[in-house]
Amino acid sequence: QVQLVESGGGLVQAGGSLRLSCAASRFDFDINIMGWYRQAAGRQRELVAAITSDGRKNYADSIKGRFTISSDNANNTVYLQMNSLNPEDTAVYYCNIRTWDLIDYWGQGTQVTVSS
Repeated sequence: QVQLVESGGGLVQAGGSLRLSCAASRFDFDINIMGWYRQAAGRQRELVAAITSDGRKNYADSIKGRFTISSDNANNTVYLQMNSLNPEDTAVYYCNIRTWDLIDYWGQGTQVTVSS
């Protein structure tokens, strides 16, 4: 059973920073892409940022210049550094890994709340 363990969410004031971490374990396949999605109340889940196994990065327009994704491939861990947070960033953030067969695995989600 693939396990994705997320940490780092919480409550922060507008303008603050948080760093999310996600460690993947209990799998025997190669990871193609690791990423972060978020889902705000009443909205669809959306891609925040993703990083491929060879280091290419993709960001949502709404967070460009504020968030940075990185990974430690040796330890199957992905990070999301979030700076200059604003209330619109409030959401449940989900870690995702995608295999080369395009199978997705999800973490349990971590709440990020930004107060104004």
